[in-house]
Amino acid sequence: MALAAVFARVFGDDLPIEFRAYDGSRHGPSGCSAAIVLKSPLALAHLASAPGELGLARAYVNGHLEVRGDMYTALAAFPPIEVADIPLGQRIELAARLGAYRMWWPVSPPAEENRAARGRRHSKSRDSRSVSYHYDVSNQFYEWVLGPSMTYTCAVFEREDATLEQAQHEKHDLVARKLGLREGMSLLDIGAGWGGMVLHAAEHYGVRAIGVTLSEEQADWARHTIAERGLSHLAEVRYQDYRDVPETGFDAVSSIGLTEHIGRDQLPGYFRSLRDRLRVGGRLLNHCITRPDGSYPARPGKFIRRYVFPDGELESPAEILGRMNDNGFEVRHEENLREHYALTLAGWCANLDRNWRKAVAEVGPARARVWRLYMAASRLAFERDDIQLHQTLGVRSDGGASSMPLRPDW
Repeated sequence: MALAAVFARVFGDDLPIEFRAYDGSRHGPSGCSAAIVLKSPLALAHLASAPGELGLARAYVNGHLEVRGDMYTALAAFPPIEVADIPLGQRIELAARLGAYRMWWPVSPPAEENRAARGRRHSKSRDSRSVSYHYDVSNQFYEWVLGPSMTYTCAVFEREDATLEQAQHEKHDLVARKLGLREGMSLLDIGAGWGGMVLHAAEHYGVRAIGVTLSEEQADWARHTIAERGLSHLAEVRYQDYRDVPETGFDAVSSIGLTEHIGRDQLPGYFRSLRDRLRVGGRLLNHCITRPDGSYPARPGKFIRRYVFPDGELESPAEILGRMNDNGFEVRHEENLREHYALTLAGWCANLDRNWRKAVAEVGPARARVWRLYMAASRLAFERDDIQLHQTLGVRSDGGASSMPLRPDW
């Protein structure tokens, strides 16, 4: 049987996807909005050496398998499928096909794959390397993907047709309102990225804001932008671990997209550290991606773990809320914004597609493919409720007065 037909049978003959293979075979309806193309025997060699998600990802990152058309459309067309779900006869046929490729075309993982974890998990040095791996790619690349806001976290859409920039502004403003920011207050923003929250708090609320990040490139970009906007008297972004911030007595702390890098065992210390940096009555807004529940492991799949977020972990909402509550915070509000992250990722995917040639020239085809695949897959995961985005607001209470309004005023 032709190669294209073999793969079509595995995933389903009625998919709105066209399969093409280097042997000239095609299967599926023509004129589809997306097509899967096996460009060389090396694609099958990758799949033979690592069956499933990782082998397919390696083949795509290395350019031996191509997705023509819209990546999100292609991924959305595939039903969730495990090797055990494939009928035995088809598994035998597929194994027979792949066995020869593994023998005659040995392959190595792409150079972009992060496999060499060194040092104690979530130590300062290992966290620094993991963050640098993902964020110290190229500020220019991120500008093309993220847009002018340079904000790499979930936006908040007041309406579905809002622009990405409007939604990122609304996200920062929602955080500021939840934290009760007012002129003259102080804010610590941990995992500050390119300084979006720090800039917003200083520019729109007159707040003295300090941000910290483990990415040198992010810190350099933020410092330049702060100076350019004339906000150096209010705003600062440091290349620093949040655990090393010496100041205390902040009125508010924001953690936007950092908790995913902390690790479950470190959560108690993480929340205690943030509590100790707040004054009594000060608020913490924790914004992070979570699993829907705690019924499966916290670590993401092999592709995300090796190509996107080394050492990343997604906890359940209950884990985040419980650890926050048990380590110095009275939890006052919580909400799930997962649909907003799907919309955010749709905007980033569109930006990458629009700037594809420039992005490939900047960071290379393999790394650009990693971002194309992971952002489209993440969009789909948020839509399907495979992952969520939760904002949890807590206050450092003195055991009585919380300094919170009787009803939310944001």
